[in-house]
Amino acid sequence: MNPTLRELHLSNNQLSGIFPQSLANLTNLNILDLSSNNITGDAVPNITFPSLRILGLSSCELKDFPLFLRNVNTLTVLDISNNKIRGQFPNWFSGKRWESLLHLNLSHNSLTGHLPQFHNYHSLEYLDVKFNSLKGLLPSSICNMNKLEFLDLSHNNFSNSIPSCLRSMASLTVLDLRRNNFTGSIPPLCAHNTSLRTIVLNGNRFEGTVPMSLLKCDGLEVLDVGNNVINDTFPAWLGTLEQLQVLILKSNVFHGPISTCQTKFCFPKLRIFDLSSNEFSGSLPAKVFGHFKAMIKLDGEDTGEIKYMKQFTKSSYKSYEDSVSLVIKGQNIELQRISTIMTTIDLSSNHFEGVIPKTLKDLSSLWLLNLSHNNLRGDIPMELGGLNMLEALDLSWNQLTGMIPQQLTRLTFLAFLNLSQNHLVGRIPQGSQFNTFENRSYEGNIDLCGPPLSRQCGTGDPSHIPQPLGSEEDEDESYFLVDLRGNP
Repeated sequence: MNPTLRELHLSNNQLSGIFPQSLANLTNLNILDLSSNNITGDAVPNITFPSLRILGLSSCELKDFPLFLRNVNTLTVLDISNNKIRGQFPNWFSGKRWESLLHLNLSHNSLTGHLPQFHNYHSLEYLDVKFNSLKGLLPSSICNMNKLEFLDLSHNNFSNSIPSCLRSMASLTVLDLRRNNFTGSIPPLCAHNTSLRTIVLNGNRFEGTVPMSLLKCDGLEVLDVGNNVINDTFPAWLGTLEQLQVLILKSNVFHGPISTCQTKFCFPKLRIFDLSSNEFSGSLPAKVFGHFKAMIKLDGEDTGEIKYMKQFTKSSYKSYEDSVSLVIKGQNIELQRISTIMTTIDLSSNHFEGVIPKTLKDLSSLWLLNLSHNNLRGDIPMELGGLNMLEALDLSWNQLTGMIPQQLTRLTFLAFLNLSQNHLVGRIPQGSQFNTFENRSYEGNIDLCGPPLSRQCGTGDPSHIPQPLGSEEDEDESYFLVDLRGNP
């Protein structure tokens, strides 16, 4: 090979065996990308690569840290993710002086033991060690990396409390600690001038309440504290965070009614609202729904382009894509990317009672609505037929009565419907998507009849005369904003 070569890109080939010995002569190499090959190790541990800045070895078959890394001091990007590296971090790793390293990705390996001290990583912006088997306390030296923007330690076995010094990391944009064993209260994570946009603490053992210090994260877009043991009432004050798009409180011990914040604009950009599997009670929060401005499709708004929530580092080597776990079509699914069209309200498995608010019809861009496993009563509002973007509707396991509104056949995107285990009566509507639903969508309603059920409708069964939307006078007050284009 030409010793003056500066860039070598060989990813996604069928290279196999040990690290090529011929690379030792490429002393001017700046970029080396061997990712997605079958490289198992290095045979020349004394390679120095004095000019190497970017090294890509992801998705190979590495079982150990390449030894030549001990001799490389000029890296800005190191990606050895998606390998089979096992065991603890080597001793040389914590003492390594990578003053120029910006991006370090060790995710999807089999690393064990403790995270090393990071004393000499002062330029690091991106640290990703998710999907390993690391354990123990987080080293306080993490907080010394004052340029760190992305910290992803998810899917490990870290334990004890989160170091409170994280609040001092003014550049931190993403903090993802999901699926670990952290305990104690959620510490103050936000200080004035914080940069945090994403906080994911799902799947730990945090307790106590949601700290009001989160109000200092005025740019926060994603807050996920689901699957913990937080015991609190609904933190309505979060509605004043004007950039918040995703709020997940599911599977905790939240209780009491859903109150609204005392401001004109409350949760104005919220797209995902998941309070499922808690102890919430009272009536469904029609007034809170009324503030969900981002779930209301404006006339002339283009919803055809699918966009995803992302965060970028200053170096722009790689973006972080926000992900979330939702119950979709009855299945718990982890979405690796959050599309801006996935507007979701999930209030299932609580103790809500009363009727379903007709004013839900104003959330015209709603994609998923799950109100199952509550104590809701009354009829299914025919106004729900106006939710023309709806793809999943789950009202099962309630005390709903009356007939299934014919207007629901207008939901031409509806791919999942569950009305089971209620007290619905009469003929099941036919047409459009309703012709695709099976028995399980209706089981437990002994007075329903017609396809797909085997029970035929007799002449004495009530027939449904559909009424146009809005023909009935609303009995409940509409709390929805009149001027949707008003300045916040």
